[in-house]
Amino acid sequence: MKKELIWRWTFFIGGVLLMALGISMTIKGQRFGIAPWDVLHVGLYKHLGLSIGAWAILTGIIIVVATTIGTKRMPQLGTWLNILVIGSFIDVFNWLIPDITSFAGQLTIFLLGLVVMAIGVGVYVSPNVGAGPRDSLMLLIVAKKGWSIKTVRTGIEVIVAVVGWILGGPVGIGTVMTALLLGQLVHYTMPMSQKLLHNISGYSQPFTKMSAENQE
Repeated sequence: MKKELIWRWTFFIGGVLLMALGISMTIKGQRFGIAPWDVLHVGLYKHLGLSIGAWAILTGIIIVVATTIGTKRMPQLGTWLNILVIGSFIDVFNWLIPDITSFAGQLTIFLLGLVVMAIGVGVYVSPNVGAGPRDSLMLLIVAKKGWSIKTVRTGIEVIVAVVGWILGGPVGIGTVMTALLLGQLVHYTMPMSQKLLHNISGYSQPFTKMSAENQE
């Protein structure tokens, strides 16, 4: 049991670090646009200062508080760590990765960042130690309104992308690509990560209809 728990947390921390790295890579290729939530974070950074990672943390905390009130359930430890680690390391990786100005360079780092994000999601979700704050918000709205996951997720991402664009965040074909392709890539990286975790530690994530729909 102890070995299983160690590996689950190792996967979780490794996954959120990969997620932060992928986000920073797409930001370095932002002439093509970035993921909807990151459009919002960049827009807030441009207008109100702080840093992109700080805004990722602040919006995550606001979402967690709202969903906690809505569900009357305290979030798991992994949810808080998801917010803090990803937000903090977005800033670290933004500092470490040099700025890229060429068209080919930005396209390459953007596409690689999208793949790294998908791997990160698959790895950090596989140990089942806490959903990300934005996933929790999506599931709360689904539970309250009875709408489909796809409808809610798309609606949320369109709204935050528009708000971020109004604030000056970079919206482009990459924003659409992220919205359309990330979920499809996670459809493959998640079961691969779950299988790897099971082979290493023996842990198997409980499979539910909701988790299956989340991969669509």
